[in-house]
Amino acid sequence: MRDHSDLQSMNERSLAQQAAVRKATFSPAEEKTLRPFSIWEISQFMFDVPADTLRKKLADDPSLPQGATEEDGRQRWFSLAEINELRRRVRFRGKTLLPKRPAGRAMRVAVSNFKGGVGKTVVAQHLANAAALDGYRVLVVDFDPQATMTHSMGLVEVKEWNTVWGIMCRDLCREADRIAQAYDDPADCPYPTADELPEDVQSIGAQRVQDFIQKTSWPTIDIIPSCANAAFVEFASAQYRSMHKAWSFFGCVARYLDELPDDQFDLIIFDCPPAIGYQSLNAAFAADILYIPSGPGYWEYDSTTSFLGQLGDALEDISVGYEKIAQDAGIQLPKRFDDVRLLMTRFEASNPLHAAMMEAFRNVFGADVCRNAIEMTRAVEQSGRFQMSVYEQDYRQMTRETWKRARQSFDAAYDEFREVVLNAWERKNKTEEVEA
Repeated sequence: MRDHSDLQSMNERSLAQQAAVRKATFSPAEEKTLRPFSIWEISQFMFDVPADTLRKKLADDPSLPQGATEEDGRQRWFSLAEINELRRRVRFRGKTLLPKRPAGRAMRVAVSNFKGGVGKTVVAQHLANAAALDGYRVLVVDFDPQATMTHSMGLVEVKEWNTVWGIMCRDLCREADRIAQAYDDPADCPYPTADELPEDVQSIGAQRVQDFIQKTSWPTIDIIPSCANAAFVEFASAQYRSMHKAWSFFGCVARYLDELPDDQFDLIIFDCPPAIGYQSLNAAFAADILYIPSGPGYWEYDSTTSFLGQLGDALEDISVGYEKIAQDAGIQLPKRFDDVRLLMTRFEASNPLHAAMMEAFRNVFGADVCRNAIEMTRAVEQSGRFQMSVYEQDYRQMTRETWKRARQSFDAAYDEFREVVLNAWERKNKTEEVEA
């Protein structure tokens, strides 16, 4: 017979193995650092100019970042900060290297599905990394208690009050006081005020808006992290909801993100848990765009179908059952997305089953299926094994063609993602101009 002590022992052995992986993968201090990038990478994959043209620009202007030269003098390597300075200062044929950024707040994208193993975190991580290399400032929100995204970004020690659970506690305190103040006499409010909530909720509720945002190994990617201790958020949220029945629990993260300055970030990407609950509903209500990864098998198709139905039913139930509460909180119902896309992952073009499933997805979902799938390659497999995206992997550690193929697959998916985001962003701005 085995009890909790066996589970704890297994956990300890696994934590030791995780530490060994970090030691082998990260810096000697077990802190993840972002590798530098070669002129070949920058010219071919970022700036889209000939390498010799870039070298000439650098030679003509010594004030530009010159990178670090290898001992043999054959290759120069640049940090992302240096690359971003080049973006700001260099033009090719009068064309800026800065990415297109419509006015207004950051666009928010939720990467979500029921099925585990379809690549939600891999997709979210690679989209965030690709956007950062494209010159965008990114905030990643890890809603998943497994905290894989958090670990991949180099964070290890995270306290639960710095996660989405902390944001929900803070929101409950603020909303409790707002609702009470809406009464002519706050004493007539039938719901508790912030100072009547549990002490742990009050202490977390006192945090400032920027307290939840942490730096990562990427200079232009920040994160609201997760941790295993945040797994109880579903139970805690149910308790708080029963404690304050007028609390629009599904709007916590949206209200929080609305407090951020419009120009602090360009993109906000949510890595969602494989379930529909308080966290995933918060992600859905905060998101402008819903990205749904799915593997190329029948079970993934079946799970995606269930996910669409259950998320749709949950959003409908909230629209009907919480209409008055949402209206009082300034939330517009029903929830509307600017776009919804399905992205095929772990795809092998030479596999007849995968090709058939792609055709089935397109027959059912039409243009909502992304044109570019994420291909399964050795570099993609290693991204999960070593907690490093394809963009973080050094192409010198494998054959250049293997790395290049994986990068081109993710680049194609990212280019389509950027197109979807920018189109939705511009439509949103036009709609807001008309309404104004």
